[in-house]
Amino acid sequence: MAKIDFGGTMEEVIISDEFPMEKAKDILKNETIAIIGYGVQGPGQSQNMRDNGFSVIVGQSKEFKGDWDRAVNDGWEPGSTLFDIEEAAQRGTIIMMLVSDAAQKIIWPTIKKCLNPGDALYFSHGFSIVYKDQTEIIPPEDVDVILVAPKGSGASVRANFLDGSGINSSYAVFQDYTGRAEERTLAVGIGIGSGYLFPTTFEKEVHSDLVGERGVLMGCLAGVMEAQYNILRKHGHSPSEAFNETVEELTQSLIRLVAENGMDWMYANCSTTAQRGALDWRHKFRDAVAPVFDDLYESVVSGKETAIVLEANSAPDYMVKLKVELDEIKNSEMWKTGAAVRELRPENRAKKK
Repeated sequence: MAKIDFGGTMEEVIISDEFPMEKAKDILKNETIAIIGYGVQGPGQSQNMRDNGFSVIVGQSKEFKGDWDRAVNDGWEPGSTLFDIEEAAQRGTIIMMLVSDAAQKIIWPTIKKCLNPGDALYFSHGFSIVYKDQTEIIPPEDVDVILVAPKGSGASVRANFLDGSGINSSYAVFQDYTGRAEERTLAVGIGIGSGYLFPTTFEKEVHSDLVGERGVLMGCLAGVMEAQYNILRKHGHSPSEAFNETVEELTQSLIRLVAENGMDWMYANCSTTAQRGALDWRHKFRDAVAPVFDDLYESVVSGKETAIVLEANSAPDYMVKLKVELDEIKNSEMWKTGAAVRELRPENRAKKK
């Protein structure tokens, strides 16, 4: 493990350079890795492991024809490397639970009866284990229970692998029956294309993940974008101007500078007017949203968010209701403007020629 100074706090992380792929392959040479679910995380993690030379199969319900067909189109062969969920779980020694959190609760009785002593039960989210009182997922004592959580969408896991950059991931061991749980975890983490891995616990992972998704990464981001866009429109700014000043400049310029060099560097390399205003107003925004984040964290830790997810995502009309909510965003003036702005980017205009 490499010791890295993160803002004055020393943490131990696993860097891919010090845990080479050949070591990962040797650790997992006798394992069959069964990817359960081909929705969000399944495609990226399974294809990366296959490309890296591991023994991988996919378990996917034919009931979800879109996901099954996608797996076939990605080169998984029915009866050879693509099976229904139960058969894949029976064949695997590392069973990777990559269906949605709500679906994990539904398929758990099937998965549980397929587990053999010494198998590893793998998650990319601590949800099902931490909130076991609600999910009713309690693993048997004779299996390893492990986690690797990529810090990005399944599409990013694959895209980063293909461009050679890798994606950061957290890892944890909840239950070590074999005495090999940690090395299995790290080997899978390297196999799915992690650039570096940092330790966590199932609890810390799910708490930070649920807060992040509802906060800065998605919910808060969308909310503050809408607030700024709406106030600009209220005061007579055109849709194009409001969108460019709210979204386009952030996503196409500033956030890239932050990603490459940090917020301080981005501040130091913008106009002095922007610099002064940003430095002054960041404290006001931080203090304004801090109470919201307090409420959010408590809602996550208490299990309230878990109850909402399980109830909503298990409803028979979930996809219908979801489409209504997504269409509300898609059909808003702000994001219709966004679609028009994206079409005007040079690379998109070039595609039409």
